Order: sequence, then structure tokens, then C-alpha cells
Amino acid sequence: MTDILIIEDDPELGTLVRDFLVKEGFTVKLCPDAEKGISLLSGEEFRLVLLDVMLPGKNGYDTCAQLRAGNDVPVLMMSARDDEQSMLEGFETGADDYIGKPFSVAVLTAKIRALMKRKGGRTENSVISSHGVVLDPISRTVTRDGSEIRLNVKEFALLKCLMEHEGEAMTKDALFDEVWGRDCFTEPATVSVHIRWLREKLETDPTSPELIRTVYKLGYRFGGD
Repeated sequence: MTDILIIEDDPELGTLVRDFLVKEGFTVKLCPDAEKGISLLSGEEFRLVLLDVMLPGKNGYDTCAQLRAGNDVPVLMMSARDDEQSMLEGFETGADDYIGKPFSVAVLTAKIRALMKRKGGRTENSVISSHGVVLDPISRTVTRDGSEIRLNVKEFALLKCLMEHEGEAMTKDALFDEVWGRDCFTEPATVSVHIRWLREKLETDPTSPELIRTVYKLGYRFGGD
């Protein structure tokens, strides 16, 4: 499964957005028109479609309506036409959300993550992508910016727990119960040890972590401001 299909006829903008989303850890395909996009969707599974309105040939509204006839993939529509009537037309044809051009890539990413999380939710075996880190529970692999990171069983489970609660402060006790179990005889202090090991493997500078943050007198948080 590919995370995002971008249907955008402006090659410069499409490439810019694609490269940014790839850097954020998503897998992305880019196509320049509706017909090629519909063809891709008929033969491949995507988690979200980023759909431009002003396309050559079939426009974004008609494309969304056709897509909705046989596919429930989330659709995020984007257009320089961000007036109320244009947005309403997008929602009426089946779009899940709408973003006006020019847009902030940070806002775009936030909308994408919210739609992916809301539409169908996250299952136990869903791939998790954030901040360039991609965790796949099925293959039990972790990559950062495309490079594989080798983790032991507990490191993997700890990272998965943190990423599933991205932006939330997790107490050491909650992490210990989730990863090691309430009845485990290991000391809870092992959480701090495994956090240090994770930082050494994931962080650009483990002494100044940007991914796994310490929450003073509480525990840890993945991501967030």
C-alpha cells in the first residue's frame, strides 16, 4: 500500500509537495492528470488522495465524484479557488477536506495525518509514519529518512507505543505496563535505559533529542512542539 497519491498538473508544485511528504516519512506517487490518477486507484491501494481542482481534461470535482462511486479513500482537495462556493462544491462531490493554495506544508501535513487517523482509524498492523520515521508492525522494520534502523524487540515495542500516542506525554509507568506488562519483574527504570538506546539509534544528536522528548517529572513524548 502507498500512503498518498498526488494528482497535480503543476510539475513544480507536485514535485515540491511530494518531496516534502517523502521527507516526512510517507510513501508518495505523483501523477499529472485525472485519468492517470483514476487508473492508478483502480489497480493499487492508497491511504489518501491529494487532489488538485484545476486539472487538464477532467477537473478535480468530477474526478472526486467518479472516485467516490467506487472507492472510500480519503480525499484532500487543494485549489487556488478557496471561496466558500468552491469549497462547498468540493465537499458535495465527496471531498473529506479542502485546503486553499498557497498553503503551508505544515498545515497540509497536519490535515493529511488527521484524515488518515480519522478515516478508518489505525489498526494494530497499520504502518505509522511521522517525522521521517516509518514503523511497519507487519515486517517489524523501522526506517528513518529511508535508512533502516535495527531495533531489538523491546525497543521496537516502545517506539511503536510512543508513535501511536504522538504528541502525548506518556508516563514511565504507562510505558512500562504497555511494553513489559504489569506482572513483569523487570525494574521500571529499564524504560529510561531503552529510551536512551532508541535515541542513540534514531536521533541526529542523542544528547539533544528532537523525536523522543523528555517531559519533566513525567515521562516521554514522541514529536510535538
